[in-house]
Amino acid sequence: MSELARFGVSLENRLLEKYDRLIRKKGYATRSEALRDLIRSELVKKEWEENQEVAGAVTFVYDHHHRGLAGRLTDIQHDWQSLIISTQHIHLDHHNCLEIVAVKGRAHEVEKLAHALRSVKGVRHGTLSMTSTGKAID
Repeated sequence: MSELARFGVSLENRLLEKYDRLIRKKGYATRSEALRDLIRSELVKKEWEENQEVAGAVTFVYDHHHRGLAGRLTDIQHDWQSLIISTQHIHLDHHNCLEIVAVKGRAHEVEKLAHALRSVKGVRHGTLSMTSTGKAID
């Protein structure tokens, strides 16, 4: 276990009250744990901005009846196979499929892949969920 450092933070009362309500609503047991999460989020954001090795998931919904779409999406994934760890295909209903593509690589390349998948005609919606590989966050 790593050493803990204690430090003081000065906040306006109104801001602290809002913070306390927010962290209670989110289920944090302590202010410290909520603050650690905020710091980790900023560190992950920095990894992405600095084009570090990152991990994430590209999630998108599309109509599998759209002519040639499934093949085009598969072709894109084959072109970017060096970044793709895993894919999951889920049938939501008769027309709509959800695809989740787990990725790991340089941030800018992951973003290019996400854009390539989301921008294909027939993809109804797509998101990129960004996280860290965990190496730079303790």
